Amino acid sequence: MIYELRQETRYVYAAAVPYSSHVARLLPVDRKGQTVRQATLAIAPTPAERRETIDFFGNRICHFALDRPHDELTVRLDAEVEVAPAEPYLAALTPSSAEVRALAAASSDPGADSPVHGLFASPSVPLDAAITRYAGLSFPARRPMLEGAIELMKRIKGDFAYVLGATDADTSPSEAFVTRKGVCQDFAHVMIAGLRGLALPARYVSGYLRTEPPPGQARLEGADATHAWAEVWCGGEAGWVGLDPTNGIVAGEDHLVLAIGRDYSDVSPLDGVIVAFGAHSLTVAVDVIPLSGPSGKRSLRVVE
Repeated sequence: MIYELRQETRYVYAAAVPYSSHVARLLPVDRKGQTVRQATLAIAPTPAERRETIDFFGNRICHFALDRPHDELTVRLDAEVEVAPAEPYLAALTPSSAEVRALAAASSDPGADSPVHGLFASPSVPLDAAITRYAGLSFPARRPMLEGAIELMKRIKGDFAYVLGATDADTSPSEAFVTRKGVCQDFAHVMIAGLRGLALPARYVSGYLRTEPPPGQARLEGADATHAWAEVWCGGEAGWVGLDPTNGIVAGEDHLVLAIGRDYSDVSPLDGVIVAFGAHSLTVAVDVIPLSGPSGKRSLRVVE
């Protein structure tokens, strides 16, 4: 499936900002099952400095700074991305969780896709004994890794309520777990915390969902903004498999990957420092449109 991807992020400041410096993780890159046909990032006002780097996990980073007074900042992504259907893995044929635990612990691979980077607590995902116990119910002895992870994903989908505004970017997995409500970031963090508490590798994915569902299918939660889900490592053959606890589904052709990291702190779409005072407002508009000809074009949907 080929998608036209558009995201517009707009800050409006109460007072003029004389200087600001930002890091944007908004440019998708080629990954397994995903090909970026084109991607551009337009920034207004025009930055005084701008450069691009690639981080440890292979994410494309745009660093930019503004050195003149401005009361608005707009960052717009326009991209065309091709996503292949997910490879069909038989969950019951993946190694057991005990085998995966042993393989990950014994790994000497320091690369970005190594399972070792998904084993430990990270800045936004501390370990939590209650979450570990909750996750452990899905992994009885000798249960295949992916089979248990899919059950955990579905339990989170069933036990937690998707409530916009119930949490924010700084809400911990422990807080979301106690209230049993939140958004995609919270559900991904809870799942990752539970798996890591069992010494099973898990990592965080930010990206997008197809905005409008195929005919006859329900609309997915989180399709109006940047989305988040988890990837679990299921041994050397299956590798990392994306699981979306917000919707209770395996990540597939409707999921576009933007960035991968240990947790949200590694993949935040737009970070920065501003020299200013007063409040600001943020508006994000996202559209992920299947390219089926000119009739597929639609206007941006705005989310406050």
